[in-house]
Amino acid sequence: MSSSETVDSVEFPGRVLFLTEDSELIQAQFGGENLPFEADRALVNNISTDEITPGWTCFYYDETLGHYSLVGLRGGTVSPGDLASGGFSVVVSGESKGCGSSRETAPYSELYAGVRLVVARSIEKIYGQNAQNIGLLTSTDFGLIPRILAGEKIPMEEFLVGLDPISRGIVLKGGLFNYNRARLAGEVAPPPLETPVRAMNIVEKIIARHTVVDAATGRLGVPAVAPGDAVFVRADIRFSHDYTSAMCASLFKDALGADARISEPESVFAFRDHLTFLGDVMPEKHRSLGLLDKADNLAEVQRAFAHEQGIRLYDEMQSAEGTKGSEAICHNAVLDDLALPGQIVCGTDSHTCTAGALGCFAFGVGATDMANAWYTRDVRVKVPRTVRFNLLGAPASGITAKDIILYLMAQPYIKGGKAIAQVLEFAGEGLAHLSFDERAVLTNMAVEAGATTGIVEPDAQVLDHLMKMRSGLDRVALEALCYKSDPGASYAAEFDVRLDKIVPMVATPGDPRNGVPLTDLGERVEVDIAYGGSCTGGKRGDMDQYASVLGPALERGERVAAGVDAYIQFGSQKIKDYARERGYIDIFEQVGIQLIDPSCGACINAGPGTSRTTEHVTVSAINRNFPGRSGPGKVYLASPLVVAASALTGYISGPRLG
Repeated sequence: MSSSETVDSVEFPGRVLFLTEDSELIQAQFGGENLPFEADRALVNNISTDEITPGWTCFYYDETLGHYSLVGLRGGTVSPGDLASGGFSVVVSGESKGCGSSRETAPYSELYAGVRLVVARSIEKIYGQNAQNIGLLTSTDFGLIPRILAGEKIPMEEFLVGLDPISRGIVLKGGLFNYNRARLAGEVAPPPLETPVRAMNIVEKIIARHTVVDAATGRLGVPAVAPGDAVFVRADIRFSHDYTSAMCASLFKDALGADARISEPESVFAFRDHLTFLGDVMPEKHRSLGLLDKADNLAEVQRAFAHEQGIRLYDEMQSAEGTKGSEAICHNAVLDDLALPGQIVCGTDSHTCTAGALGCFAFGVGATDMANAWYTRDVRVKVPRTVRFNLLGAPASGITAKDIILYLMAQPYIKGGKAIAQVLEFAGEGLAHLSFDERAVLTNMAVEAGATTGIVEPDAQVLDHLMKMRSGLDRVALEALCYKSDPGASYAAEFDVRLDKIVPMVATPGDPRNGVPLTDLGERVEVDIAYGGSCTGGKRGDMDQYASVLGPALERGERVAAGVDAYIQFGSQKIKDYARERGYIDIFEQVGIQLIDPSCGACINAGPGTSRTTEHVTVSAINRNFPGRSGPGKVYLASPLVVAASALTGYISGPRLG
């Protein structure tokens, strides 16, 4: 569709695929059987983007993705080519379609497989936005299905219900690039905001300050915004990583030409952090497909593009011991090196929300959004509603931020999907009892709640962190960037959370929202793997927590339990240096922990610490445990303290501190 074309109605001549909880019915549909519409049919919920396009399929960023769409669904229900060869134009599933990673390969794979419409009871924010950007229609209206099966043309207006003006324009233009071409040509423009001055929360204040008023002149700032307002905002920091940069670069040049240049490259960053250790764990069946070469090529394309465009690359490097590792995981570097309070940060990773610990508005975007942002410097935002968590009291000994967020995600508001596309704002006197690194756990896992992002009300701890991490900053100037919510600011919901009532938590396999008290696990859960690392569990504060359990254990003569593979992976070279300076590395090694240099690693099934069979059980400090996320086995999420304790006992257990 060209930038000037719109359509009045759409028809879907292909078949309708129902992703049912009965895997045999799914297989029957691939065999040619057409299922009738049944309103009460049990459909698969929480289909993550990891299941739509497992990590190893993301080494492709062209039409090949269509051959592999849905191959990670619930243990191999879908084989390569099933979706693409089945003649399906509509795919139907249950709640929370597209949760997890921001990878745009997921909706692209469905589009390349011939799908034109995704119907689900609820659709996650980033996945839905990515679908809009590439021209894949979505709907939560199950009333469309019998009409489609009857061959009826569906008015385009029915796919625009509830969309903000910018999203409507993008859908009507067939995608974000078409819309932005028309926008930059002056053919379309978001309607001017008429929101009156009002009490605003932190995120609303940041959005108002960054709203693009005039794309031609670059004029920014409006007096106020309110939930539902659709705007473009100027991003202070834009970043991508080795999983996504090649796709972003391809889209960028396809749309703008081979000589296209990134605007303001000094605010753009690239990271070689996801696939650094992939060669250590890639199975032979994937090697035989040439996938390791394709993965390595992603890094080479990113490296060449960064050099060509003059953007800072956090690259793979040699450590003092001569082993390979990343300079830093993107989220750790953003916290330590790049972002400031009050800024807008967008990255091609769903855990970009981690930077909300600094008091900035940070969120993940897909490849198309980033490719556009490289050129326009702005990104679209629908002002989200915010839910506020007032943290009260002090956590008991042995209770960490991981326990707090697992507890919150298991509560009805989040587990019931009410936080989808909202902001989780953390405030209250209880924050004083959480270190900066602990606060970053809360914001990091906001996306696991279905939220757009998390944000912490900035205070002296944030300023202390920045002044310690970076030279040349002025504390007074930093204080001016720290926004606080106005008295009377509006919230979708507000909860008081007694930190002293929270107990050690574990999320059972399948979803991070499956949190239960550790004591409710019942019989012992024997573990094969104990993994501490990733952006969530590889920070300085996490190293302190591992050491608080493993140091005393070493003095008692304890070691990692027989039959358990235990790992700790650092979030950056700076964090590894921190652990070395404090003697932690010696402790970890003597107790039997296998240390891994910085990278995302096992968190994305791309490094040591992944499971190898469906029988393997892992207890992990990472952020998500969707099926296949960290190998084929079962993953329990827990705090660094529980991970370390479980490595010693051989089963999921609470820590023995001191």
